[in-house]
Amino acid sequence: MTCELPTRFREALMKTLMDQSFALPLRDAALAGRLRPWTQALTGAAVEACHRLGWRASAQGHHAKLLPVSRGEYLSLDLVAFGAGESRWRFPLAAMEFENQSREDYIAYSLWKLLSVRADLRALFCYRKEAAAAGPLRKHLQEQVVEALGLDGRVRLEGRTVLVIGRRAEVETFPHGFFGWWVLETNTGRFEQF
Repeated sequence: MTCELPTRFREALMKTLMDQSFALPLRDAALAGRLRPWTQALTGAAVEACHRLGWRASAQGHHAKLLPVSRGEYLSLDLVAFGAGESRWRFPLAAMEFENQSREDYIAYSLWKLLSVRADLRALFCYRKEAAAAGPLRKHLQEQVVEALGLDGRVRLEGRTVLVIGRRAEVETFPHGFFGWWVLETNTGRFEQF
């Protein structure tokens, strides 16, 4: 199940973004380069995608009583989702960060934070104005964060880690061409497109 989670989540998010009430705010924020509204719109769409998968999600502005302590954000993560279950204290099924800062070190911090969490799916969403900027960002994250884990640290990671880069330059094909999706291959330490 863990290997298919990135694909299942991507499909659920894309279906969610076919609904104009989710798509238009995200597309308009991306076109205008307004990253705070971009984050808010993406958070709402990701919460809805989680619900489509039968997960219970909690995020800023989307409070869910999932654990005995109710929070909008758990563990200072932008979104935490749980599968069905009766346990009061359980590990998250998915953890996500929606990083709207343009500085690479802020994005790297969000990746490091996600890699420090036990979850079946970890997803880092970030934004670049131009599609060509995605490659250098991926390289920076690989060299600065993933390589710092070392091979032993990478192979001990449970679950899958996904990097999703929204690109304003490709907004005309929204939502499909707007997002680039990569999954971390723990053996090589590289983000591979999927």
